Amino acid sequence: MTPSARVEAAIELLDSIIPAARTKGAPADRIIADYFRARRYAGSKDRRAVRDLVYQAIRLCGPVPASGRAAMLAVADMDENVAALFDGSPHGPAPRAEGEEAANTGLAPKWLASALRNSGLGGRQIAALLARAPLDVRVNALKADRAGIALPEAGEPLPTAQGLRFESGTQVEQWDAYAEGLIEVQDLGSQLIVEALPIAQGDTIIDLCAGGGGKTLALAARLGNAASIVAADTDKRRLGNLAPRAARAGAAVDHTVLLDPGREMRTLHPWVKKADHVLVDAPCSGSGTWRRSPEGRWRLDPAELARLNALQDHVLDIAAHLVRSGGSIAFVTCSVLDAEGPDRITAFLARHPGWTTEALTLPVGSPRGAGIRMDPLHDGTDGFFVAALRSP
Repeated sequence: MTPSARVEAAIELLDSIIPAARTKGAPADRIIADYFRARRYAGSKDRRAVRDLVYQAIRLCGPVPASGRAAMLAVADMDENVAALFDGSPHGPAPRAEGEEAANTGLAPKWLASALRNSGLGGRQIAALLARAPLDVRVNALKADRAGIALPEAGEPLPTAQGLRFESGTQVEQWDAYAEGLIEVQDLGSQLIVEALPIAQGDTIIDLCAGGGGKTLALAARLGNAASIVAADTDKRRLGNLAPRAARAGAAVDHTVLLDPGREMRTLHPWVKKADHVLVDAPCSGSGTWRRSPEGRWRLDPAELARLNALQDHVLDIAAHLVRSGGSIAFVTCSVLDAEGPDRITAFLARHPGWTTEALTLPVGSPRGAGIRMDPLHDGTDGFFVAALRSP
């Protein structure tokens, strides 16, 4: 592909990514993968260059752009080398018309930028949410130790028991250590949260929003498979990935429970008032993970945020039914918005008299309401909020 053809390919991809973001369709990385799956002629350098252009445009355009061309023109306004490629050459973009406007740039749509500022985030913190993220792994303590594991590259030790950091794009999933379950990809923030939870061997622990099981496996590793772990979720596809991941990691998960949305207690009835601890890694906007999925800013609107807040309250209420007297809930969101963090804890305490919050000990993060917030600028993690609740 010529440099101009790469720009045109980026425009075509953005023209698919933009409407998908508006309609909550496929994520950008899947759209890009499907695009190149149908274009085998594009070499690895072409794919990498086009992908970089696409994500450069997404990070640059806070408000949703009108088109892929407008988004790439915004890149061109910042980079004269890209501007020169709007030359009308074969397979490249047409020259810029007189008066043709580029997309508006910024950190986020206006309403969302305001919500971020009202959540106590400054401009540098918001900008850091859009920087490229490193790749963090957790050495699986069930099979290996960070001090003795041999890997193709030497990672930077993280402030966790088993964490290592590598450069963004490191192909750890192609390593033998990954195939053998010796390492798992997991952000530093997630590792720290699991290490801080008030859990012990012998506990009954429910991972209520387990998804693909990243924190489930970390729980099993931390406790040496000496706990009864229940992994539950409403997403059949993601939950289906847990069994092979657990087998690879040597992790014991006692029960995997597929939940019917709105009727969760029908399936969870055996654990009512039985759990020592419930982990609520709640569905959220993902504002803390924009380093990896920057088009998430385009997917969020006030109505969607309100829907997520209602879902977060619903899942917390389910957790309260499952916890034994004196047991605990950990509420986690990969979000930096107060609406998905401190506000949800305040609302929970108002609905559940007698419950209290308790402090968690983390080597990073800052107090935010009754919990702790981490962010990329200050803590080198994805954005997270975590709080601990104790049953009366």
